[in-house]
Amino acid sequence: MIFPQSSLVLAGIAACSAAVAAAKDDSARPRGVGPEFAKFYRDSTTFTCISHPAVQVPFSAVNDDFCDCPDGSDEPGTSACAHLSARSPLTAADRPGSSELELTAALPGFYCKNKGHRASYVPSQRVNDGVCDYEGCCDGSDEWARVGGTKCEDRCKEIGKEWRRQEEKRQRSMTAALKKKRAMLVDAGRQQTEVEDHIRELEMQLEASELQLEEIRKRLEEGLEDARKQEQSKVVKVKKTGKVNVLAELAKGRVEELRTALVEVRAERDETRAKVQELEDILAKFKAEYNPNFNDEGVKRAVRGWEEYAAREVGHGGNADRDRDLDELAKADNEATGIDWGYWENEVDGSEFGAIYKLAAYLPPSLVSVIEDKALSIKGFLEKHNILPKPDEDLSSEPEAVTQARDALKSAEKTRDNIQSQLNNHKADLETEYGTASIFRALKDVCISKDSGEYTYEHCFLDRTKQNSKKGGASVQMGRFVRIGNVSVDEFSDSGEIVAAQKMSLEYANGQTCWNGPARSTTVILECGEENEVRKVNEDEKCVYSMVVGSPAACAGGEEEGDVAPRRKDEL
Repeated sequence: MIFPQSSLVLAGIAACSAAVAAAKDDSARPRGVGPEFAKFYRDSTTFTCISHPAVQVPFSAVNDDFCDCPDGSDEPGTSACAHLSARSPLTAADRPGSSELELTAALPGFYCKNKGHRASYVPSQRVNDGVCDYEGCCDGSDEWARVGGTKCEDRCKEIGKEWRRQEEKRQRSMTAALKKKRAMLVDAGRQQTEVEDHIRELEMQLEASELQLEEIRKRLEEGLEDARKQEQSKVVKVKKTGKVNVLAELAKGRVEELRTALVEVRAERDETRAKVQELEDILAKFKAEYNPNFNDEGVKRAVRGWEEYAAREVGHGGNADRDRDLDELAKADNEATGIDWGYWENEVDGSEFGAIYKLAAYLPPSLVSVIEDKALSIKGFLEKHNILPKPDEDLSSEPEAVTQARDALKSAEKTRDNIQSQLNNHKADLETEYGTASIFRALKDVCISKDSGEYTYEHCFLDRTKQNSKKGGASVQMGRFVRIGNVSVDEFSDSGEIVAAQKMSLEYANGQTCWNGPARSTTVILECGEENEVRKVNEDEKCVYSMVVGSPAACAGGEEEGDVAPRRKDEL
């Protein structure tokens, strides 16, 4: 596109005017004043204190190295009012001025233009302190008085170039981290939706299982009623109730009880022996390795007690012959070993028709055959119509249909209980706090670690923290997950001051107890990062740890509106 010559001239004039105005504004501002505060310094005759407009001083008092305003706004370019800084070592009582006025600095500090880099503020107490503060004031303007011959050259060009390179790298990392966070949010939403769907499925399965149970119970009741009626229809019931049978049944039950008790007592004895042996090994090692010069009466008493115990040579070993006898006693009875209970339980005292055959011995031979035929005929008729039990019928068992119904009921109840247990677990999981938009669902059971000195520290999200020895020692639990929270940490601001910042944290408690100390606990402080990684581990006090962990989950942004779990990927 070709512009008219007059338009180009006007555009050039406008650009020059803007540049001149900006330069004029910069030159009009007193040293140390940022552009956002320039409006307070336009009157060249009288200066009105920013936070206390009732206090006015001549404009010549601005930057005269004497603190006239209660808020220090008359000294933007010197350190005369540095005592008003929140980081000043002076207390309110030590600060000069009226006690009726609130002594709070109105300005954030000394303004550094930092041409070629980012403009910033440095604390007023750093102005003309003889130190070049290139981190906040790369143009060296904070040392304008050259106290002690200090001369700070302008390094903004190279510092700005390096900062922009690092900032571009940081932005790329942030972009990648947010991309991963969005993927984690989608995964977390998918998992939550699966839990909700599974709950609905289990609720339907539970309802169907209850209906099935009701049907089986009804069938069982009907079978029991039929069996009861059938049993009542029998006039004669035969049951082996001879004295030998009853005695054999009682003796068998008692022997089984004693055998079970014997097995349990032997198991407890073996476990106790193992524990005693383990304790003796520990005490023997303790006695061999402890320092006799260590002045601890409790330790010395423990060593003397062990020496006395060892001198007695208390034996707790086993007796092989006795153990073999006990092994034989613990074996179940059968026809080959022990007692053949089946023989005694099935011993018959007599039969239903025994009296008839005994009576035949007193009758004439001509009547014996007639009586036997009639007796057998009557017996067969009674057995056929379930009035007498058949010879091979087990009267102690219930009908097969009833047995099948009982088995089906047990199986259905087990299935119902399993469904109920799964349903309870899923509902509890749905009520568990997983952070904003449930993002930590995507990190559940993810473990990361970091080597530090003699140990490797491990963090498993929403599970535990652990300390693993590199020398083959036992692992130490540093805490189990308790809750998601926030913690205040100190950070450096752009002006170089230490300020409090709120960060997300994961709290872990009730870890392994320290020697003469509390149970271990860990606070995991989360920072935005492209990868899940343990960055730093500190023991802030005895058995109380802090762990700095980077993760995309801690980056700001990426959540859907309303802080709810995102939809599944196929719905996006």
